[in-house]
Amino acid sequence: MNEKQSDNAENIEENVSEDCNTNEDGALIEDQVNQDKELSDESDEKINAEDLKNTISNNDARLEQLEKEHETLKSQYVRIAADFENFRKRQSRDQDDLKIQLVSKALTAILPIVDNFERARQQLKPEGEEAQTLHRSYQGLYKQLVEVLKQQGVAPMRVIGQQFDPNLHEAVLREASQEFNEDIITEELQRGYHLEGKVLRHALVKVSMGPGQQNSQQTEEKDKVEEEINSESTISEDN
Repeated sequence: MNEKQSDNAENIEENVSEDCNTNEDGALIEDQVNQDKELSDESDEKINAEDLKNTISNNDARLEQLEKEHETLKSQYVRIAADFENFRKRQSRDQDDLKIQLVSKALTAILPIVDNFERARQQLKPEGEEAQTLHRSYQGLYKQLVEVLKQQGVAPMRVIGQQFDPNLHEAVLREASQEFNEDIITEELQRGYHLEGKVLRHALVKVSMGPGQQNSQQTEEKDKVEEEINSESTISEDN
């Protein structure tokens, strides 16, 4: 009986020892697994950090490239917009110039008619009721013509007593004058006109040479010029 109890005790000790060994081996294996897992996690973290760093670097490079492309496109847009604006202004200016040229050509053809109206008004001295009625009608037509020119921006020059300016006037006669100083306009031989501030037709004028005696040559020149002006007006009226 004692021997049997002794054997059982030994068996129990062996089982306990085996259980202990098994537990120790399991603990070692678990530690090894945890270590391997930690190493794996550390490796994954390093790989992820490297990938993230590469991704950020690539994104920065791409962003810099996009910014350069944006600046290039912006510069091109600004240049194109400026070119278009200059083109638009040039086209508008050319159209305005063309319009002024066409209007100037038409109005210049009408001015001799206005000259003839003014000369006729100065020369005609109606007598009798019928002649006065005709004269008033004539004056009404002249006023309508002047009003049309005014609406188109045409304005007559005022030259008597003004300093001679070759940009505005054309001197066809020069004579001595006790009343006016040198280079002062003493008489208007043909009226000049402005169109929107620009010269539509230069005024034909007589300019003072200052105090002195007028000779016969100057008188002949004056008569000749006035005759030519009257002749041109007559031709325009006939046409």
